[in-house]
Amino acid sequence: MSEPAKNDNQATGKSKYKRVLLKLSGEALAGEDGYGINTEVINNIAEDVKAAHELGVEMGIVIGGGNIFRGVAASAKGMDRASSDYMGMLATCINALALQDALEKKDVYTRVQSAIKMEQIAEPYIRRKAMRHLKKGRVVIFAAGTGNPYFTTDTAASLRGMEIGAEIILKATKVDGIYDKDPALHTDAKMFSDIKYIDVLNKNLRVMDATAVSLSMDNKLPIVTFNLATRGNIARVLMGDKIGTTIHQ
Repeated sequence: MSEPAKNDNQATGKSKYKRVLLKLSGEALAGEDGYGINTEVINNIAEDVKAAHELGVEMGIVIGGGNIFRGVAASAKGMDRASSDYMGMLATCINALALQDALEKKDVYTRVQSAIKMEQIAEPYIRRKAMRHLKKGRVVIFAAGTGNPYFTTDTAASLRGMEIGAEIILKATKVDGIYDKDPALHTDAKMFSDIKYIDVLNKNLRVMDATAVSLSMDNKLPIVTFNLATRGNIARVLMGDKIGTTIHQ
C-alpha cells in the first residue's frame, strides 16, 4: 500500500503557522489519576510541545487549573464565586510552573507570565514583553487566566491569542474533535470536521465557553480542537494535517 501524499509543510518539516496559542486543560495534566499532576502525562505533553516548537512556530500556552481546583464547581456548592475563581487562577499557576519545569528539562526555553502579580515565581503579564519572548524563540506560558473572576481559561486563550497576534488557537481536549452529542454517552455521535462559530453557539456544543467562541468569532480567530492524548497531534495540526474539528467563519 502506498503512503498518503504529504503536503508541503510535512515535506519540509515546517509549521503552517508562524505563531499559535495552545490551550491545555488542567484536567489533561491529571491523566487517569483524575486529580493533581501526573508526571508521565506532563512529560509526554512537554515532548509533544517540544516537537511542535521545533517546527519553527512561536508558541504561547494558556493552561487551566481544573485538575487542582475548579472555581465554578466550588461556587455551585455555595462558595463565593469571585473567591473561588481566584483560587482557580492560583491553580493554573501551579500547572504553569510544572509545565515550565517539564519543558526546560527538555531544553525548551520558557517564560511564565501571570495575570496576577507574583514576582517570585512568574513575570507579570505584559503583552509587549510576551511578544519579545516569542520572537526570541521562547515558549510563553500564560497563567492565572485573565486575572478576573467570572472568566474561564478558554476566554483567556481567546484573549491572549488575539493580543499576541496568533493565527490560530489549538484547543487540546480529551476527545478527537467536536461531536453533535456526547460520544461517551451516544454511540451514534457524529464528529464535525468543520463548523462555524455561530453553529457552535446555537447548538450549545460547549467545546469552549460562549464568551471565548464569541470573542474568536468577532476577531476571525480560527480554533482547532483535537485529541491531546494522541501523541504528536500538536505537530500534525501545525503541519496542516486534517485532524480534529476546525471552527471558523
